[in-house]
Amino acid sequence: MNESSSPASPRRRRFLRSGLAVGLASIAGCAATDGPDDSDTDGSTGYRTDSATTGGSTPSTRIPTPADADGPPPDLERARVGVERVASGFSAPLDFVAPAGTDRQFVVDRVGVLSELTDAGRSDTPLLDLSDRVVLGGERGLLGVAAHPEFADTGRLYVRYSASSRGETPDNYSHTAVLAEVTVDPEADAADDFTERRLLAVPQPQSNHNAGALAFGPDGYLYVAFGDGGGANDVGTGHVDDWYDAVAGGNGQDVTENLLGSILRIDVDERGGVDGSGGEGGNDKPYGIPDSNPLVGREGLSEQYAWGFRNPWRLSFAGSDLYAADVGQDAWEELNIVERGGNYGWNVREGAHCFREDTYPAATPTGDPFLDPVAEYSHDGDLGGVSIIGGYVAESDAVPALQGAYVFADYVARGRLFAVDPSATPPWEIETVPVVGETDLGRYVLGFGRGRAGDLYVLTTDDPGGEGDDGQVFRISEP
Repeated sequence: MNESSSPASPRRRRFLRSGLAVGLASIAGCAATDGPDDSDTDGSTGYRTDSATTGGSTPSTRIPTPADADGPPPDLERARVGVERVASGFSAPLDFVAPAGTDRQFVVDRVGVLSELTDAGRSDTPLLDLSDRVVLGGERGLLGVAAHPEFADTGRLYVRYSASSRGETPDNYSHTAVLAEVTVDPEADAADDFTERRLLAVPQPQSNHNAGALAFGPDGYLYVAFGDGGGANDVGTGHVDDWYDAVAGGNGQDVTENLLGSILRIDVDERGGVDGSGGEGGNDKPYGIPDSNPLVGREGLSEQYAWGFRNPWRLSFAGSDLYAADVGQDAWEELNIVERGGNYGWNVREGAHCFREDTYPAATPTGDPFLDPVAEYSHDGDLGGVSIIGGYVAESDAVPALQGAYVFADYVARGRLFAVDPSATPPWEIETVPVVGETDLGRYVLGFGRGRAGDLYVLTTDDPGGEGDDGQVFRISEP
């Protein structure tokens, strides 16, 4: 596939900067030490100019692409939103699928079903029911679904779910993470005769930090998020030792032993295959590996596109920019623009800050710098919060004050959303967007969606650990 054919990055607007400034490591009592002599760093903050699909390796201050000429800039200081309940009766709705070439929209429920969102609410019968193979408990379940760009013709869906331990999973591990291609009738109300083709089965040491988000990029490749394997500190069973001796463990920094703590990029249209006929690049896997993946021809697992993540909870594209929200441990929540070959620091850093040490190296032993988050917030700061929930860039004018802004949230709702303006020079200021009106957003935000018309949806529940029916889907609107 031709990566240079990716569409331009989304419209970008600069907004009036005030309120909470996002703190960098250098002003939080935590600093980077000098990197190796052969480092290719240039003294910058660690942002890159390359996008997710064009990718380069020279770090420099990230320069936003020009804004479109139409429409006013976001006015985040004054932004308020209302929410309209459009569906209920879910257990834990956490993902949203709006296949291209159709007018259909689906909601992913962690219990293992994909239900259509209709004018009347949630469909009575799910399109896809995987509950007979999905393991629940902790953070396990059906964690992500993405529709193939040609779903209207092919009926191909890609699913990430937690399965029982398989032969390749050690006995003392929690479960197996499965990435599979599921083919359905794209016009069916219920896919009674779907087929499943497994692409990946990754052993998971713990029940948490499973990530699970999937997203097709404008390059046509599938991006797949994996957490660090669970537990605390990226250590313990299933966590390998990395290059950084000051802090133990390190799946987030390892690129050779497993796929954990990384965002992968694969070509699902290259069938190459398990029969040894070879896929793109001559591999013997049931998918292709793009030749431009950063570890192709180098030491490491070539599926990996970027690494240094703890638990990237939701991915989304806006033009060629790939947004990933990475859940922190005890102190910092971070938002990243994902770059090819980018190292986002876990477990050397948490956000742009030291983790369990007073300093951290400016670069890895190979001279690769850590890339800073474009926005972050602390657990004990003015914003508070406990876990970042990634969202989308608002591309419609449903809420003019938010148009062009990236909208996201914290897991603990507190009647608010967050927004940043991608046109500002990083680190971006985070503005609180109150949810006003009589409709209650719910206690916990689990995910967001962007519909075929560009409207944004927020997915919530009052009981994320249960299997009840408190889950709701709201459309974000003007108050």
